[in-house]
Amino acid sequence: MARRSLGRQFGWLWAAYAVSAYGSGFGFGAFPLIAVLALHAGPAEVSALSAVGPAVGALIAVPLAPWVEFRRKRPVMIVMDLTRFAVMATVPVAYALGRLTFPQLLLVSAVVAAAKIAFNAASGAYLKAIVRPADLLVANARFESTNWSSIAVGPPLGGAAIGLFGPVVTVMADALSYLLSALGITAIGGRDEAPRLTGQGPVRAGALLDGWRHILGHPGLRPLWLNNMLVAGLIMATEPLLAVLLLRQLGFPPWQYGLAFAAPCAGGLIGSRLARRVVARHGQHRIFRTVGTLRAIWLIGLAFVRPGLAGLLTVIAVELAIIISMSLYSPVLATYRLENTPRHRVARTLSAWSIGQQASIAIFTALGGLLAGLTSPRTAITVAGLLILATPLLLPRRPRPAPAADRELAASGSPAAQDPC
Repeated sequence: MARRSLGRQFGWLWAAYAVSAYGSGFGFGAFPLIAVLALHAGPAEVSALSAVGPAVGALIAVPLAPWVEFRRKRPVMIVMDLTRFAVMATVPVAYALGRLTFPQLLLVSAVVAAAKIAFNAASGAYLKAIVRPADLLVANARFESTNWSSIAVGPPLGGAAIGLFGPVVTVMADALSYLLSALGITAIGGRDEAPRLTGQGPVRAGALLDGWRHILGHPGLRPLWLNNMLVAGLIMATEPLLAVLLLRQLGFPPWQYGLAFAAPCAGGLIGSRLARRVVARHGQHRIFRTVGTLRAIWLIGLAFVRPGLAGLLTVIAVELAIIISMSLYSPVLATYRLENTPRHRVARTLSAWSIGQQASIAIFTALGGLLAGLTSPRTAITVAGLLILATPLLLPRRPRPAPAADRELAASGSPAAQDPC
């Protein structure tokens, strides 16, 4: 069966996303490696790099949300890509000059995190403008499959490149991928319509919170957001703990550790390709309830990892089950979020969603590291696996319609009532 065409504009947007996704996959984990190998950072500093930088980036992104909302989205995406290129390029330059410092890595991490949130908000709003509502799930599934394939391919290649050429080569490649992404978005051409403000004067301070007001006031988005924050935070909190458990305590060689995370990413292609078919057969709400529950029950399996081949296969099986569930669930969630958000609130809503998720990941990562320090990594993983079992209780129990005004605006995409507050 032929692949459905979503148009030239989507094609360039997808290509730009793919380039930056593969660049990020290639550079995955580069900053912690640089901190350890080049700056001789200890565990506390590495944990801070993983948690503090993105958390500060989320704070920076808060005032960016209204700025993104009321500007043309393609120029915003280009500016965010060029910003990421510029700040990441400072790392290999400083390294070559012998001037690289840990605070610089923290600053670069924070700026990249903020730019990513702003870029994704603009990208989601632009996607809603260029793709028909009936094709949103197809578009989101393609982004999801690209994301997981980049994670499967990028880190092993990046690890090999670091071994051959040193710790900063993957950072430079990641930086260049943002430059190529900016060129791809520029190639879309045309001129997207600028949002119109009905009020006179600058955007009021209340616009900063408008995304959260929409999420918390929507009967469907509110429980899905709370559930997603907890699930993402608890799953991501186990990643550094699992690294310590496998590499230091159980003695897994690095290639097995890489294999344990790269191989299951093939499940991302399976889940994302099934999304449209499964939704057509069972509906969005059943996906949220069933798959949303399934993605939470597997994490506890990591607490039972043992040395040797059996332990390796356990990690691969658990990660595969989680990734298949997540890759099926995520594009359905992304589509529902766009369908139930008026066009004039998309960027602020997506920013609020990402900021909440990033803050949750930072908090749970820090708490997990603290608990592991007081007890052990296995104990902290066990606690995370038990806590996540309660998250399905937050999923909506039955389909809930949006408020009438929001349904009308989201369906029409009308720029009416574009007052930022």
